[in-house]
Amino acid sequence: MVRRFRGRIAATALIVLAGAGTLSACGDDSGGGKAGSGEVRLGFFPNITHATALVGIKNKIYEKHLGSGVKLRTQSFNAGPAAVEALFAKGIDATYVGPNPAINAWAKSKGKAVKIIAGAASGGVALVVKPEIKTAADLKGKKIATPQKGNTQDVALRHWLKQQGLKTDLAGGGDVKVVPQENSLTLQAFAEGKIDGAWVPEPFASRLQLESKGKVLVDEKTLWPGGKFVITHLLVRTDFQKEHPDLVKKLLEAHVEANQFINDDKAAAAKVANDQLNVLTGKPLKPEVLDSTFKNVEFTNDPIASSLETGAKNAQDVGLLEPVDLKGIYDLTVLNSILKAGGKAEVNV
Repeated sequence: MVRRFRGRIAATALIVLAGAGTLSACGDDSGGGKAGSGEVRLGFFPNITHATALVGIKNKIYEKHLGSGVKLRTQSFNAGPAAVEALFAKGIDATYVGPNPAINAWAKSKGKAVKIIAGAASGGVALVVKPEIKTAADLKGKKIATPQKGNTQDVALRHWLKQQGLKTDLAGGGDVKVVPQENSLTLQAFAEGKIDGAWVPEPFASRLQLESKGKVLVDEKTLWPGGKFVITHLLVRTDFQKEHPDLVKKLLEAHVEANQFINDDKAAAAKVANDQLNVLTGKPLKPEVLDSTFKNVEFTNDPIASSLETGAKNAQDVGLLEPVDLKGIYDLTVLNSILKAGGKAEVNV
C-alpha cells in the first residue's frame, strides 16, 4: 500500500523551502522574471553527470546554436527539487535534472507544466561507505547522506534500504538515518567521520573513494537492466516550449552537439567539463577523480524511459510520491527530427 505524506508529494512540498537557499548564480544569472524571445535560461548542476551542460556552456555550443540575437543565461543547483521550483517560478526555462524531480514536477502540475525533451546521461551513481561497512546489515544505526530529500539519489537509497529490510523515515529516523545535504558538505562530513556514507552522483562518488578512502557498497547501475538508467535528462517548461518552439529546437541542437563532442573524444570532453567546474566552484577535479568519473557515466540522448517508470514506483514505495500517470511526460518529436537529420538513430519511449 502506498504511504501518503501529508496528502502531498513530499519532495515538491519541500522544494519551496529548499529553492531559495539552494539556488546559486552561475554565468549570466537572470535573477528571475519572465523570459523574452531574446533569451534562454538554462539550469544544471555542477556534476559530471551534467557534463552535457558543462561542455555546452564552456565550448559556447548553446550560444552558437541560439545565435547572436539570443542571450543564454545559466543557473546552477545542488539538486533537482530546487531546479524544479525555479521552473515553476519561471526563473528558468529549461533544466538538466534527474528523474524523480521531473516526475514530481509532472505530478504536481497534473501533467501541464513540464516535458522531458531529451536524455542526457546514464549511470554514475554509487553508495560509498566507510571501509568497515561490508554489507547492508552493517548500515543499521549509521548515517547516510543524499543530495536533497526527494531527489533521485534520496529515493534510490531509501528504496534500496527497504529492499534490504532496513527502515527509514522522512524525518531522518529509522534503522538508517538518511541525511539530506549539499554534496560539498557530504565530502567534508565523510572526511571528518560525521557520516558513514553517501548515495551520490559523480564526481562525488569518486571523490569520496579517492580523497577519503571510501569504498563502493552499491554501484547503482548493478540494480538496473543492462546497467542503464537515466540519471540526467532535459526538462522544459511547456509554456516556454509553446511560446518559443524555435528556441527549444536550437537548445536541443546544441544538446545533441554537446553529447556528440563528449562521445567523440571523452578525454577532451573531460578536460572541458573540468575547466567549467573550475569556473563554477574554483576547485577543478584531480586527474584521478576526473578519469574515474568519466568512466562511470554514459552520455546519451536516450531518456531511458523504462527506468523513469521504475523510479516513479520506487518513490511511491518509500512514501515520496503518490501514484501518478506518466503518459505524455515525454515530447521527443523535435529531438528525433534533429537526430534523423544528422543521420543518428532516433530514440523511443
